[in-house]
Amino acid sequence: MHAFTITSALALAAGAAATAVSTTPHDSYSSSIGVLGCKINTDRVAYWPGSVDCNNICVKLTYGSRSVNLLRIDQSGGAYDISYDAWVYLQTGQSATAEPLTGGGVAMEYEEVDASECADLIHTPGNKLPLSASNSMNFLASCLAQPNSFVAKNHVLYNICDAICTLGHDEECKLDLNVSNQPSCGHTLGLTTPLAGAPVFNILYQTGKTVVAGTGEEV
Repeated sequence: MHAFTITSALALAAGAAATAVSTTPHDSYSSSIGVLGCKINTDRVAYWPGSVDCNNICVKLTYGSRSVNLLRIDQSGGAYDISYDAWVYLQTGQSATAEPLTGGGVAMEYEEVDASECADLIHTPGNKLPLSASNSMNFLASCLAQPNSFVAKNHVLYNICDAICTLGHDEECKLDLNVSNQPSCGHTLGLTTPLAGAPVFNILYQTGKTVVAGTGEEV
């Protein structure tokens, strides 16, 4: 009986934390803080209102019996957008490539969860958040000012200029604030050299076709 009471209390607490939102599909990867799409699962991203936080970068979204974890790494103009593939999967259990859907807002429930719940969506050593060394510094500086925040402790910089990984060099950079407020990379920081070999893919709304984000070329 005692165990049942504790379980019930936890369930109620979890339910109280969930917030109802109307979610809409988003089929072109972007990140307002410069998270590199070639190093994460771009099919599991939340484009949420409000500034991106240094801690709360993972949300759990539920529709009926299905749930997914999403990286919250972009700021929308007010809509609760999510990756098109996630939007379809939550409704059908299928990928958007297999069963594309159309439509508008769908009522779902979300809750903020620990950033570690999204670790499998980040494809870097140690599952550290991959940031652009040339274009993420304002966000990173705000997080480094919170030294115990998730991003301060779990980030990695790359010499890639854009979130869809079309420019720069796919190399890790180091930041030593005792030496400089700019990262140090193998090549000059921020060079807009065309980058091949690290494509980001978008799944197009309505058709479910997969295209290269940088060129629009169908895969």
